[in-house]
Amino acid sequence: MRLLDDKEVSNINAYLVDGPDVVVQRASKPTNGLSIMSYGNKPLDDGNLLLSSEEVTTLNLTSEQQGRFIKRIYGSREFIKGLKRYCLWIENEHLQEALGIEPIRQRVEGVRAMRLASRKPGTRALAERAHRMCSMYKGKSYTIVVPRVSSGNREFLPVGIIKDAVLTDKAFALYDAPLWNMSVVASRIHLVWVATVGGRLKTDFSYSNVWCWNTFPIPALTDENKAELTRCAEGILSAREVHAPATIADLYAPGRMLENLQEAHDRNDETLERIYIGRRFRDGAERLAKLFEMYAG
Repeated sequence: MRLLDDKEVSNINAYLVDGPDVVVQRASKPTNGLSIMSYGNKPLDDGNLLLSSEEVTTLNLTSEQQGRFIKRIYGSREFIKGLKRYCLWIENEHLQEALGIEPIRQRVEGVRAMRLASRKPGTRALAERAHRMCSMYKGKSYTIVVPRVSSGNREFLPVGIIKDAVLTDKAFALYDAPLWNMSVVASRIHLVWVATVGGRLKTDFSYSNVWCWNTFPIPALTDENKAELTRCAEGILSAREVHAPATIADLYAPGRMLENLQEAHDRNDETLERIYIGRRFRDGAERLAKLFEMYAG
């Protein structure tokens, strides 16, 4: 995808784009009014807490037990390609019941043995709660998902929501964040920022909350702006639902985006870019010039 067009410029900065001579520094939290973006959960389990569909079946759980102890889990690949993966999700108050189920007890003991064998004191300490991942976070209502690694060939970054499900540390999470945050991630202006200041794995984008999200320059948003962007995010989600069960990989295949989804993204870009400059940007170069101008302050 072509992000920039050829033109004469007055200054080329360290990122080889038209803009002030600044170097973007990682930031521990967003300073621009955006919601906090966190890592997903790190299993550190030697494969014992993560399950395939077949492995869930071998646990021989009742439907009630399955609802209590099993969650669908997503990393970058699972979210983008629609792959089904599950995990043991055992809350402390249900631990004794879970350990009374022999296949689950064996898996928990496998986690404990793996952690105790580690040379790292922090990992050994986690053996005391071997039924849990390193962290146990999930959205109460929903989670906005931002894959850590995704193809650099798509017109837009993959982003979406999951409900009653869990993320691994292969994806970033905006837990119960206002939906307008999804509009920002899905925008073309955010993509050009990520492509410029973010990392790369070969030709893939390597997304980072501290480099891509926390540093992203965005104007102060009014309540009306947020409401408009929320409607745009809802429009993108609705456009995808028309084509269910198509995956993100299907819907955003380079050169094959469906018309209603393209229109939903165009509305999103139109809405957000007017907040920046009162009109659509002409091209990626103009987007970046504005972003670096804002970042330089």
